[in-house]
Amino acid sequence: MVLPIPLFDYTLWILFSLFVGIALALDLGLLTKITSMIRFRTKQSEIMHKENKEEQKKVNEYKDVDSNLTNLEARVSDQVSQDITTKDIPKTKDDYQDESHKSNTFKHALHWTIVWISLAIVFAGIIYFMQGYENALLFLTGYAIEKSLSMDNMFVFLIVFSSLGIPYAYQHRVLMVGIISAIGMRIVLILAGISLLETFHWMVYVFGGLLLFTAIRMLVEKKEKKIEIEKNIAVRILKKFLPITTDLHENKFLIKKTNLDKITTFATPMLVALIIIEATDLVFALDSIPAILAITTDTFIVITSNLFAILGLRSLYFLLAGMMDKFYYLKPGLAAILAFVGIKIIISDYFKIPLPVSISIIFGILAVVVILSMLRSKNIKKEQSIG
Repeated sequence: MVLPIPLFDYTLWILFSLFVGIALALDLGLLTKITSMIRFRTKQSEIMHKENKEEQKKVNEYKDVDSNLTNLEARVSDQVSQDITTKDIPKTKDDYQDESHKSNTFKHALHWTIVWISLAIVFAGIIYFMQGYENALLFLTGYAIEKSLSMDNMFVFLIVFSSLGIPYAYQHRVLMVGIISAIGMRIVLILAGISLLETFHWMVYVFGGLLLFTAIRMLVEKKEKKIEIEKNIAVRILKKFLPITTDLHENKFLIKKTNLDKITTFATPMLVALIIIEATDLVFALDSIPAILAITTDTFIVITSNLFAILGLRSLYFLLAGMMDKFYYLKPGLAAILAFVGIKIIISDYFKIPLPVSISIIFGILAVVVILSMLRSKNIKKEQSIG
């Protein structure tokens, strides 16, 4: 019996699932929440046991008091009851969860950005030992393309949050839900893209043309500073299903309001931000996935490199949120990468650019973008200090 997929491919899928599952649970604080719940229940049991023991001890002491001191006993008992009711109230489940919850500070974001990048490199090493040098290079190339293109998406995050007035403390919840839901959407789009390329060879020209169009659009479009919420297509579609309130209600996506004994569900700015980000990611995926498919159509390589890149996007956003305006040449650099990949896929039937050359060009463009942006930032600081 011949297996449709080699055994080592199953092993790699299992390893990938373990890598992503454990890291994602830690990054999102799921294990911390479970630990907090266990600690809360243990602490609550200890408090209740201690109080019951103290009360029983006092009751036994009162029973030994002379019967002639009944009135005094009553007063003392009242005082004891008052002491019990006015002492510190045991913390609730939410209190312990709030204490254990880690905010997305710069240090936390830096830590998890390093973790996600390190995991991707380690996984590339595993691919190297199990599938060879070329597949490891393809994985790293796909990861680098997706990671660099996702930087442009982070500008959208900033604009959405600032336009809707979403506080920093609540932004992580929107991105957490958005990225998790994006995983399913990406897998569907990747499988559809691979199927199209394998079924209709001429689709390579469509994908190549799409990449060139996106590159030109990046160069000519003006930088948005604010989103017009009312005109956004995703928001207008949402309004057909739910009324929208402009007031934030902590980190809730939906709230219920009662008016004349009628309960109505409203979408909060949190849900509006999520819908806009999801719609933007769909458009972004239609640009970025063809770029990876221009490098390889290996389902495993495309899916794993893509998911590794977007899973670390949340921590990368919180790491770079305050420095996004320092990437002066990001858009021209991304446009250059998309243009190169677009040309590469269009001419692939006539001339194949070697993989090491493609990787060198892509990483070379990224290096130039970083160096030029750092130099310009340094010059601007000098000018400001002189002025």
